[in-house]
Amino acid sequence: MTDGPLIVQSDKTLLLEVDHPLADETRTAIAPFAELERAPEHVHTYRVTPLALWNARAAGHDAEQVVDALVRYSRYPVPQPLLVDVVDTMARFGRLQLVNNPAHGLTMVSLDRAVLEEVLRNKKISPMLGERVAEDTVIVHPSERGRLKQALLKVGWPAEDHAGYVDGEAHPIALEENGWQLRDYQRLAAQSFWAGGSGVVVLPCGAGKTMVGAAAMAEAQATTLILVTNTVAGRQWKRELIARTSLTEEEIGEYSGERKEVRPVTIATYQVITRKTKGEYKHLELFDSRDWGLVIYDEVHLLPAPVFRMTADLQSRRRLGLTATLVREDGREGDVFSLIGPKRYDVPWRDIEAQGWIAPADCVEVRVTLTDNERLQYATAEPEERYKLCSTARTKLPVVQAILDKHKGEPTLVIGAYLDQLDELGEGLNAPVIQGSTKNKEREELFDAFRRGELKTLVVSKVANFSIDLPEASIAVQVSGTFGSRQEEAQRLGRLLRPKGDGRQAHFYSIVSRDTLDADYAAHRQRFLAEQGYAYKIVDADDLLGPAVPEVG
Repeated sequence: MTDGPLIVQSDKTLLLEVDHPLADETRTAIAPFAELERAPEHVHTYRVTPLALWNARAAGHDAEQVVDALVRYSRYPVPQPLLVDVVDTMARFGRLQLVNNPAHGLTMVSLDRAVLEEVLRNKKISPMLGERVAEDTVIVHPSERGRLKQALLKVGWPAEDHAGYVDGEAHPIALEENGWQLRDYQRLAAQSFWAGGSGVVVLPCGAGKTMVGAAAMAEAQATTLILVTNTVAGRQWKRELIARTSLTEEEIGEYSGERKEVRPVTIATYQVITRKTKGEYKHLELFDSRDWGLVIYDEVHLLPAPVFRMTADLQSRRRLGLTATLVREDGREGDVFSLIGPKRYDVPWRDIEAQGWIAPADCVEVRVTLTDNERLQYATAEPEERYKLCSTARTKLPVVQAILDKHKGEPTLVIGAYLDQLDELGEGLNAPVIQGSTKNKEREELFDAFRRGELKTLVVSKVANFSIDLPEASIAVQVSGTFGSRQEEAQRLGRLLRPKGDGRQAHFYSIVSRDTLDADYAAHRQRFLAEQGYAYKIVDADDLLGPAVPEVG
């Protein structure tokens, strides 16, 4: 037994003692092959999964390095079955390889004859394959490259893709570092991506994922398709690229509900691409409209199914996924791995905060007690109505006002999921409301007024969850959410994490109705932030309002 900081358990969880002198060294050693699950104050929990081990293999790490790291830093003897399982799991990656054969084009080559025979007999996989041209080689229909990788991952034989990439149509793009520089982690993230050719970069909200994308574009020197969550996010990308690179306004096209411009750099929204016309996805043709050299997926954890399907056909293009969290509520992380590529770079939120690149945040859950009338309504409601009832309880309204009074004059976002509730809040707080039906022009005008400090409070729906750069926001008050979405919680906190000019702390409030589904879902949403090291403090609404919460209406 050594005095290492790591406890390795037979269920493949790793417990890391944060205050140990070797904790940072250990974290660096296990990060390539273990997924961080929870990062509260003193002990962080990691899990070794097959996907994490295959990510490590795809990034060039072998089983010997993994075993060595576990044994070297473990406080107790590492369970022998776990070590055997690590070696066996990692050995499954790459026994099947996709390569370009000079005579036959795209082929699947097997380093293990039995594995090849097994997959050839799989009813879902065999239709994707062509003629067997040698004992260990089968022709692959080029259009099936992505779908084949998906299918092989599902049967536990992830393929190593050596088939390479086309360069696409050349287009000069250079970073123009006038008065600014790429941060070290941004440069490292872009380099890690480029060395692998395709894959995902995981960085916290506010850490400058756009600049990682710009650095990748400067490496590619090629036409680029950028996919974003909404038009406002797309225009933000455009502004950043014009400010930070050699690209001009004329070189960047917007492909959205309002415009259909295809230019050397084209920024398209997921909504438009996945819009159906007469039962068909007409706009998916955008993927084939130019000889793209690079495709960037912003907020890759939100990738809709039709874009996954189209991405399966883009395997000869370099693909970069950007996200703050690879958590997908639908469990499709394996599809991100097989179709976009493995995780190339990841850094914990608190590490970036420690370097001063994102603002420190204080997270508070304010618990309100429903009035007798509200409790009775909730108790007698149909199950599908209950969450809305407790989320939109009018008892929350004076609590929102009390929080705004406490932080008077500070730039504040009030965030919710239900439009009636947001309208009521907008009226009560005398603040504008931004929701799905708000025109893009009006949204941008309101966001700009908020950035300039002319507006101190904005009431926003989930349209502000993603890719909206509001660095001045220092207070967020969440009144309702999308059930138990961990992604959403991460994105909402992310609105506050841009560093403040005066170094002040951000405050994230979540107002929750106690003894209801609201509290249950809040606990699930907060799990992601606890995993990232953000502890929630729970306070009672009475402490903010005084002795009694008045009954409204």
